[in-house]
Amino acid sequence: MARPGWASIIPFYNIYVLLQIGGKPDWWLLLMLIPVVQIVICILANVGVANNFGKGTGFAIGLTFLPIIFFPILAFSDAKYSG
Repeated sequence: MARPGWASIIPFYNIYVLLQIGGKPDWWLLLMLIPVVQIVICILANVGVANNFGKGTGFAIGLTFLPIIFFPILAFSDAKYSG
C-alpha cells in the first residue's frame, strides 16, 4: 500500500507510518515517547522496514545509524515492499 509523501513531514504521524511499514503494532508509538526505550524501538522498526523491503540486518543497521544515506537508497532502489 502506497503512502502519501506528505506523511513524512507531519510530526508523530511519520513515526506512526514508519511503524506500520515496519509491521510493528500501533501502540509502539507510545513507547517512542520514552527516551531510552525509543532507541530500541527505532532499531526494531528499522529492522522491520529492511525485512519488508527484502534487505538484511546490515541494511537495517545502516537505516539506524546513517538514515540520511540509507533511506534514499531504499527509496530509489528497485526494492519492493512485501509487507
